[in-house]
Amino acid sequence: MTAELNFAVSQFLIQKAELCDNYDWDAYLDLYDEDSEYHIPQWIDDHNYVQDPNQGLSYIYYEDRTGLEDRIFRIRTGKAASATPLPRTLHMIKNVRVKELEDGLIEAKVAWHTLYNRQGLEGNFYGHATYTLRKNEDSFRIRRQHTILLNDKIDSVLDFYHV
Repeated sequence: MTAELNFAVSQFLIQKAELCDNYDWDAYLDLYDEDSEYHIPQWIDDHNYVQDPNQGLSYIYYEDRTGLEDRIFRIRTGKAASATPLPRTLHMIKNVRVKELEDGLIEAKVAWHTLYNRQGLEGNFYGHATYTLRKNEDSFRIRRQHTILLNDKIDSVLDFYHV
């Protein structure tokens, strides 16, 4: 792993966060491969979370990009009451650790924190995420996003734009 690769991956993930904060949904979706997996598992107990989305509950699980596409369609058409109005968000990505995998893919582990404000209520979500990325021409594409939510209480809607 080179410092150049670490910087490029960090910038890619920061760009992803900015696209989400700016509601640039088309550019945001373009970061994901069509068959990319998106998973936020639920906790089983204080130290164990669901490993297999087919064997336990998840806060969010999309086996491919169509899940995100559907959510964005419903947001755009006003058919997502839970996202009307959308919150203002600020996504922060920290502690980026990058590793090249044997199959040519890249693993990026990050700590993240999202602050949000919706209808005068403020809150935050935070946790860890592991991304599996593949290099494309001059950037990356997300093959898998596995996000661990560390909040004990979820006193708001939890959606993809919160993580």
